[in-house]
Amino acid sequence: MTERPQPSPAAPVALPADARDRLIVALDFPSAAEAITLVDRLDGACQWFKVGLELYLAAGSSIIKALEDRGHSVFLDLKLHDIPNTVAGAVRSVAAIGPGLLTVHAAGGPVMLKAAADATANGPVLLAVTVLTSMDGPQLQSVGVFDSPADQVLRLANVAIASGIRGLVCSPEEVGRLRAALGPQIILVTPGIRPAGSAAGDQKRTATPGVAIAAGASYLVVGRPITEAPDPAAATRAIVDEIAAAGKSAI
Repeated sequence: MTERPQPSPAAPVALPADARDRLIVALDFPSAAEAITLVDRLDGACQWFKVGLELYLAAGSSIIKALEDRGHSVFLDLKLHDIPNTVAGAVRSVAAIGPGLLTVHAAGGPVMLKAAADATANGPVLLAVTVLTSMDGPQLQSVGVFDSPADQVLRLANVAIASGIRGLVCSPEEVGRLRAALGPQIILVTPGIRPAGSAAGDQKRTATPGVAIAAGASYLVVGRPITEAPDPAAATRAIVDEIAAAGKSAI
């Protein structure tokens, strides 16, 4: 199994040499059976899988064990957002399950984020979700945020890092700005990835895999362009090839 990324505030994050280890396939399914069917169809084309709220509520920790038993790494995307004590307890509970990555909402504020970070001594690497990729300027304004998505992402990123979080989730539109502002030591996980010709769906801020990697993304999260493809394994391999090519050109 690929080791969990271990960010350091003093050194660049060591990215996997194999492009297959920089792709996270989103298992956005309502049942474990459907998720595992897709995993088996991919036949080792990638290392990481994302388990989100829908699948986790349906299958619980058993889906994480099933993935780990197959040698895969797990990104548990629960976007924890509650009072600090509750979030810290949830992080400790998740640590016993064994995922490599876990999300919390940066909007929970510095006290909540620090409580989460303090609870991860032996747990997953925490990623702070900044602004959801389904949100654009008008959506933010509707909830009282009148800055641009990019400005709000940077604000929340700085709060998260100051609170001890060493990884962020951001859209492709912000990854370059964050990488330039924060340096190479921060893990940037980027959803909203759409290969050329793919439908955007409910995503507002998207980019191709190559563009996101070139901008500084550490890991890419891809769902429907793979899970709804006629040949998911072929779609996965094409994205991995694009990641590899973009990584080489960025060196």
